[in-house]
Amino acid sequence: MNLRSVDLNLLVFFNALMSERHVTRAADKVAISQPAMSNALARLRVVFKDELFVRTAKGMEPTPRALELAEQIQTILLQATRLMTSEIQFDPDTSDRLYSVRMSDLVGILILPGLMARLRTEAPGVSIDTVHLSPEQTIDALETDRLDLAVSMELQHTSAIRSETLFADRMACVVGKDHPLATGKLTLNRFLAYRHLRVSMSPTDIRFVDSVLAGKGLERQIALNVTHWLLVPQILQETDLVAVMSERAAQQIPGAGVVIRELPFHTQSFTWRVYWHRRYEHSAAHQWLRTQLQEVVKSRALAA
Repeated sequence: MNLRSVDLNLLVFFNALMSERHVTRAADKVAISQPAMSNALARLRVVFKDELFVRTAKGMEPTPRALELAEQIQTILLQATRLMTSEIQFDPDTSDRLYSVRMSDLVGILILPGLMARLRTEAPGVSIDTVHLSPEQTIDALETDRLDLAVSMELQHTSAIRSETLFADRMACVVGKDHPLATGKLTLNRFLAYRHLRVSMSPTDIRFVDSVLAGKGLERQIALNVTHWLLVPQILQETDLVAVMSERAAQQIPGAGVVIRELPFHTQSFTWRVYWHRRYEHSAAHQWLRTQLQEVVKSRALAA
């Protein structure tokens, strides 16, 4: 295919259709008329030799080919946007940059409130898009330029990925305030006598708890697996389940509904780190955001 014969604006229109799943809303998003968007869809179908979007009772549903294209097109558009943005003249006061950051809800609790407060005064036009990916997906997204930064812990990566420490943390036992384990000596036998709540999206439970117990020939009784840390406090307050989570995050749980106890067995502490690709090592825009994260950590006494 001769690239000169293709209108690259079609990629923008495709991205809007993928986002909105509706021709009129997609047209509004990119400030063109509905007939123009319908025409763009027809041209996209010719270019990619596929229907791409099919009308259903729920709206315009993407075909398998469209889903295959979506991530690649989004990456191309992101790279084009960055190409047109001067890194040398980056000014947070006037920038309208969108940063894509990998961050779980657990570490988000610790960082995002302070980060957004700083952005409100120092960079009112800057916005953050957070995603939660597995460790393997995170590294792939950094290497393929689908992420600006990742905040995670102990990721295995190649020399193309850079990182720096944000703050130290450790795992702790957390129970409701009326739970029998809230008082008295917390022994290993007492810890294992109750059923547990585990966050299955995160590898931290397995690595810092289940693997340690398995090394002793022991295991927990898992009564409930959930995928989000923000579910944990309410569940603990209304059940007799036991959870193990980041001590830093547990300290942010509002009210006095839970009690934080030291684990009855040794487990290593760990560090939360910020990761980025070396292509942005000297990017003014990236350096600025990394500095903001470090400032948030200092202001919230997380580095102590």
